[in-house]
Amino acid sequence: MKAIAILTSGGDAPGMNAAIRAVTRSALDREIAVYGVREGLQGLIDDRMTRLSARDVGGIIQIGGTFLGSARSKEFREESGRSKALRNLSARGIDALVVIGGNGSQTGSSALHALGFPVVGIASTIDNDLYGTDVTIGCDTAINVTLEAIDHLRTTGSSHTRAFLVETMGRNCGYLAMMAGLAGGAEVISTPEFEVSAAEISARLRAAYERGKTHAIVVIAEGVKENAAHILAHFEKDRTRTGFELRATVLGHVVRGAPPTAFDRLLATRLGVAALTSLGEGVSGVLIGEQRGELTRTPLAEIAGRTKPISTNLIDLARVLAK
Repeated sequence: MKAIAILTSGGDAPGMNAAIRAVTRSALDREIAVYGVREGLQGLIDDRMTRLSARDVGGIIQIGGTFLGSARSKEFREESGRSKALRNLSARGIDALVVIGGNGSQTGSSALHALGFPVVGIASTIDNDLYGTDVTIGCDTAINVTLEAIDHLRTTGSSHTRAFLVETMGRNCGYLAMMAGLAGGAEVISTPEFEVSAAEISARLRAAYERGKTHAIVVIAEGVKENAAHILAHFEKDRTRTGFELRATVLGHVVRGAPPTAFDRLLATRLGVAALTSLGEGVSGVLIGEQRGELTRTPLAEIAGRTKPISTNLIDLARVLAK
């Protein structure tokens, strides 16, 4: 290889910058030129690529998000868009591509590799729902940001005998809500996969109040049908349903923008270096992830269109610990 390109795609995740840094400096150490693609897969189509030096990726390891920018591209889903991207890569003499992102991004990676271009994916999404890896870049940071909010709300809740609804990100996958809820001792956790109705939440909070609890936490993923606004409206009809005064906090995109934790920085660094090692060995069309503590390579064709479900054991555990 003489040159590679690197891009970040889909939702941003804390640690993406650390991965960019690792890929870039690993490539430069092998005397391979590196092009940074702006605004994700759309940047390939628009030919928005610039050469990266070691200094260009200096001082970014501690910054959340991605300095390359990220976007979703409808045009890339069409064969004409992918063909244009390949022409741009070829015109610049780029031999391989590294894509940092989640499900949609790696589906795009698989499509490009199917056309004969060497692509390696790096697992990165706060949802941690990507098949082929136990953990993804950004997930640990997002959990800790959500957990910090839960801890703060629990403190003020005890002062006023309040229950708090904490709505965090997770449109299709509730892993973030589940793990933060477990770590934060939530009385109720509701996810798209295992949704708890407003009526059931009411019953559980009432039971907690009658057991003598001075506060309660309900963690819900944004993708549930009965979200924070719906639940609040449900309780407005009868404020005596739970015994607690009820408040809601919607975290939204704040969970994405935090500085990455040490775990995410180290994971991103290891995966970034492993991506270059894979390409150097002539192995492409794979996702670089981690399973059982070991770095792994899973064929992109096995990942496209698949997601990793939440374990039902976690649901049972949450119910036991909420007592």
